[in-house]
Amino acid sequence: MNYITLLGLAAATLTTISFLPQLLTVIKTKSTKDISLATFVIFCVGIFLWLMYGIAIKDAPVIAANAVTFILAGIILFYKLKFK
Repeated sequence: MNYITLLGLAAATLTTISFLPQLLTVIKTKSTKDISLATFVIFCVGIFLWLMYGIAIKDAPVIAANAVTFILAGIILFYKLKFK
């Protein structure tokens, strides 16, 4: 594994886990009133497209980051719709 791949994996890890505190807060409080529905819908679509792009170019950091981010953001979006 070269240093560019490691750099990508480090960036992917940090940006992906940045959603974890928000997700835990949403699950704990059952509140999503301060989260924009439009923002999360657009974000989830964008992350899904990045995931498809990563799969198409066979880039592990892009695939891993966007797969996990899509799941985390998707759960937040689910809660946003559920508690609306």
